[in-house]
Amino acid sequence: MTPVASLLLRQAAKWPGRPRHIIPMPSLILITGATGYVGGRLLAALVAAGRPVRCLVRRAARFDAPAGVEVVEGDCLEPDTLPPALEGVHTAYYLVHSMSAAGDFQSLDRLAAARFGAAAARAGVRRIVYLGGLGDPEDDLSPHLSSRQETGRTLGESGVPVVELRASIVIGSGSLSFEMVRALAERLPVMICPRWVAVVTQPIAIADVVSYLAAALELPPGAEGVYEIGGPDVVSYGDILREYARQRGLRRLLVSVPLLTPRLSSLWLALVTPLHARVGRKLIDGVRNATVVRSDRAARAFPVRPVGLAAAIEAALREAGARRRRFADDRTLEVDAPAAAVFDVVRGIGGARGWYFGDALWRLRGGLDRALGGPGMGSGRRDPDDCRPGDAIDGWRVEAIAPGRRLRLEARMKMPGRAWLSFEVTTRRHGVVRLRQTAEFEPRGLAGRLYWYALLPIHAAMFEGMIRGIARRARETPPGAARA
Repeated sequence: MTPVASLLLRQAAKWPGRPRHIIPMPSLILITGATGYVGGRLLAALVAAGRPVRCLVRRAARFDAPAGVEVVEGDCLEPDTLPPALEGVHTAYYLVHSMSAAGDFQSLDRLAAARFGAAAARAGVRRIVYLGGLGDPEDDLSPHLSSRQETGRTLGESGVPVVELRASIVIGSGSLSFEMVRALAERLPVMICPRWVAVVTQPIAIADVVSYLAAALELPPGAEGVYEIGGPDVVSYGDILREYARQRGLRRLLVSVPLLTPRLSSLWLALVTPLHARVGRKLIDGVRNATVVRSDRAARAFPVRPVGLAAAIEAALREAGARRRRFADDRTLEVDAPAAAVFDVVRGIGGARGWYFGDALWRLRGGLDRALGGPGMGSGRRDPDDCRPGDAIDGWRVEAIAPGRRLRLEARMKMPGRAWLSFEVTTRRHGVVRLRQTAEFEPRGLAGRLYWYALLPIHAAMFEGMIRGIARRARETPPGAARA
């Protein structure tokens, strides 16, 4: 059971200062934006807690919904598609925005909220829960923050009671704000920082955001309204970059300059993080506004106690560990040899037998590594025909082995990142034996990316030669026979 699901089931003992109002479990919940970052997390939590959930998505065929979740195809900008989604719904989560649109996202957000709110009122929806943005309404808010707050007001004008949670930067693997921080910290050893890097914010972990959203189901009638949520730490954007770099072991220099405006920064950001450019520019345009919690209403009304910045980043990095961006060279080859013979060759790689291709290049790589203080490629093997986890094979270490099927090695050589080399032998239909060889590299900073791209042509030749060399040796060698 997920932590959020456990939270929902334990709130009877934690609800502070008032009788509980728990929405009956059969009451139907609608999630809009279930394909998004926050919506997807919320969907998983509610399903784990046993809540009946329906999702409104634009393309049902592309949405892989959990078992038991009803999916309705529709669009908040198309009123005719909304009644089927809202029929019988008690609480609707509104988690959509138009920031990725090329046009006037503010007008689109306003129109979508008005149409959704009107349809929800006609359908008898009892509550809308909306995730908006922090920011003092008295300030000159950026278009992004202004639109977020206007959306909440527009939903409320429908007459349906609205619980509006306002948050600042969400820290979590996959969150746009966090991914931009990660891209900047990983790629730029020296960052030229404008004045807005000193603007304060109150980041919150994604798990805590989901906990607030889920707990909004249990607010009693009449408790709707605006709730400002955030973690316990009030920090600058520069502090977030520094804490990320500290946990990743990166040395980063932040140089402040007075001339770089948010608008110019957004253009520069597009060069560094092109995948996030369109939405990122709109977010960066809003960093001139402090986004901090000014009211303790959420602390008094919700049983959620958010974690601090360091713990939030630690959790995000831990979650991203298996999904952190890696470069890969992935090759497959059908081998006209028994699977056992193919794996025997794989298991015997390195040492006196070499690497089945380009041994001179491997020796050169080992010499360079020794010059840098690494182990090089001369460690050999404990046993020429067998290996176990932890064994050294030249400049590699056996990370895992599944006899007859899979061998995974991790590089011990010095490089700006981490590298793995894995081999998998499978028998396909009609007895066809397939060998899959994958080289993975997890870069560390800009140097790691330059390292990968600089060696790309050499690696392509070596890895292609290696997989063909393994196949050739397997065809020539019967299973179990000595290959020395």
